[in-house]
Amino acid sequence: MPGGDLAPQNGDTRPSAQHAAWRWATPQAHAVLSTGDLAAILRFYRTVHSMNQTELGALLGYDKTYISSLELGKRSLDDIDSRRRVCALMGLPPHVLGVTDPADVDHRSMLQFGDGMVRLADIARQSGHASEAVSELWPLVARLEARVDDGHSERDVLDLLARARVGLGVALGNVLPEERLATAARWTAKSLEIAQYFGEPAFTSHVLRMHGNELRKANLLGAAVERLRHATELAPDAAALAAALPLYARAAGAIGNAELFDAVVREADSLLDSVEHTSLFNPFALHEIRLRGLVTTGRTERAVHLAERTPTVTTTVAPQWRVIALITVARVRLLGTDQEGAAEALDSAVRESVTQRLPHQLQRVIRAAGERLPDVRARAEGALTRLKQEMAA
Repeated sequence: MPGGDLAPQNGDTRPSAQHAAWRWATPQAHAVLSTGDLAAILRFYRTVHSMNQTELGALLGYDKTYISSLELGKRSLDDIDSRRRVCALMGLPPHVLGVTDPADVDHRSMLQFGDGMVRLADIARQSGHASEAVSELWPLVARLEARVDDGHSERDVLDLLARARVGLGVALGNVLPEERLATAARWTAKSLEIAQYFGEPAFTSHVLRMHGNELRKANLLGAAVERLRHATELAPDAAALAAALPLYARAAGAIGNAELFDAVVREADSLLDSVEHTSLFNPFALHEIRLRGLVTTGRTERAVHLAERTPTVTTTVAPQWRVIALITVARVRLLGTDQEGAAEALDSAVRESVTQRLPHQLQRVIRAAGERLPDVRARAEGALTRLKQEMAA
């Protein structure tokens, strides 16, 4: 296949257009670029694009004879302007050919700080500041996408772009109302394309996990289960598996598959004593997941009984998880006819959802309150209306 040097490491193939877009991102390309050898770079470029020397000469503004001389090392590009022009036409970062370009220096600085920006945005989201995370990630993603659109698709650019898209999608999944959650899933899906292309199991598992959870929230349940199943299969270690299993269990419960739900929860339980607890993987979070799954798989009595046995919190729990747990417990209490306890839990969930700006959770409160708790429902509806107005402003 043309451009075979760009084939991903898992042996899969990709359309030539995608090969062209990501031509400088593969290990083979990195090895060639690291030499700074113009002759080797020109030959690599022609191989990727199935070009002959005449066609490459037409692209760069040289005749075939001159391209041949460059590739044989008989001629060289000594002036800075020519090297800068060749880099621009071939989508190369200028420093590869020894050009100190202000724009390229600025770009490398952005990459240096971009990783920290993605990490800080994730911390902000988990600490209840998802809106701030979105504000930080939007400009980074836009800038990276513009870089790729201009033909500059080095590996570090694509790696950072994939992680930034995931972070943006997950943060949007916190702050968007239900009718717009598909937007969050689309952003995480964009990262999946890059992750699967390069075939690195750890990162692919991470992206599948995040994408699958956003699909579940958007009520695309079949696709969610499939993505999360794949995430567990690719998990490279126990910690990665522990991160995927709770979300897989939630999706299995959402489709009403009791057998799958129980199997996934048992596997998660088996890791509790051997894996470090996180904001997602801990007894408190698994308790909420178990309650919700029991209800959705038709085992209400067990859920009601279990609701009274809240486990001890073993790690810091993200604010949105506290809200999720409050709503789930309230639903179970209503099933057990404890209206007073349910109303108290839902009122707490409304207050926390407003503070953390979580419209999706307010919508869950409205559904949970239903006709049995009209006052709580009215308060949640009012809070949701105000929050949507603020978001639209």
